[in-house]
Amino acid sequence: MQTLTDQILDRGAILLLANRGEPVRLVGCEAEGLDLSDFILNGWVFEDCILRKTKFRGTKLEQAQFVSCKGGQADFTSADLTEAQFTACDFNNTPFKGSGLAQVRFLRCKLTGADFSHSRNMDVSFEDCRLNDARLKNFAFVKQTLKSLDLTNADLQGCDFRQAVFEECSLRDALLDHARFEGADLRGTDIGGVRLEDARRFKGATISRSQAAELLSELGLKVR
Repeated sequence: MQTLTDQILDRGAILLLANRGEPVRLVGCEAEGLDLSDFILNGWVFEDCILRKTKFRGTKLEQAQFVSCKGGQADFTSADLTEAQFTACDFNNTPFKGSGLAQVRFLRCKLTGADFSHSRNMDVSFEDCRLNDARLKNFAFVKQTLKSLDLTNADLQGCDFRQAVFEECSLRDALLDHARFEGADLRGTDIGGVRLEDARRFKGATISRSQAAELLSELGLKVR
């Protein structure tokens, strides 16, 4: 795999590399604000790269790897990210709308305000990620173990958390309309700010005594 290090790249340079049809590894490179829409970049590796406001709209990125990249406000709308991996990246306020996310892995990423609306998201996993204010409507997390996810204020409407286990997570003030939690273990999550009318979403889930007290406090009741 060809490796380029510490270069400031323009669209033409990346297109030339892409047209060779072989994956490329970019280390410490800058591609800020470039329009790479509809490029074929399958298997490419982006490591310590600056990708702020870079457009990957409709780009083919199957099995691509993003490691320690700064990509706030990048755009992955309708991109094919099948089996891609994101590790220790900052893609805050980035749209992934309509993208293909089958078996994508996000680890230790900042995804504040990211928009995953209408994405094809089979078997996506998040671990140790900031997803506050993210849009994750209708995602399926059935039987997953969710570790260290900050979902504060996230749009989780219609999400399926059946039989999921939450470990050190936050659902504080999240939108939970039509979400399902049957069989879920919520004892490791912050459910503060959940409105009493939303508490019924947790029917069939396991919560702790302190969480039950927090929910009942909205009625002025105390658990002793």
